[in-house]
Amino acid sequence: MSAPAPLPDLPVTFRPTRTRAVLLTAAGAIFVTVSLVALLLDRLSPAEKLSFVFTAALLAWVLLRLARPKVVAEESGVTIVNFGSVRRLEWAEIVQVNLRVGDPWVFLDLSDGTSLPAIGIQPGIAKEQAIAQTRTLRALVEARTGEHRG
Repeated sequence: MSAPAPLPDLPVTFRPTRTRAVLLTAAGAIFVTVSLVALLLDRLSPAEKLSFVFTAALLAWVLLRLARPKVVAEESGVTIVNFGSVRRLEWAEIVQVNLRVGDPWVFLDLSDGTSLPAIGIQPGIAKEQAIAQTRTLRALVEARTGEHRG
């Protein structure tokens, strides 16, 4: 059996890079395409053109929000950035890091008995990356909670 991989230097950021690349590319392509169509159609009034551009911006904004999730591990704790929220955790608050078969993303079991989704680590289109990131975060939690609890 091989020795465990060394822990990364902190801070380290985990995010679904392929999913993020797809979402950012789609956001840009949708905004440019819809805006160009609006500007090139002569039969549209200025208000209609503006509504096309506004709709394109709204769609791009939604895709940008979907590309937002990440997990940032620092010496002092972990920051979970999900679609609409940010939560800062101390290392000691994290009891377990879980990514079970069929889970859409990592779940953190917390010391208060609740579970927190960490959407920044998701198997979607990069399963191996998500598994590696989960193992790394789990090892970081074990190392940090061992230091604080031991």
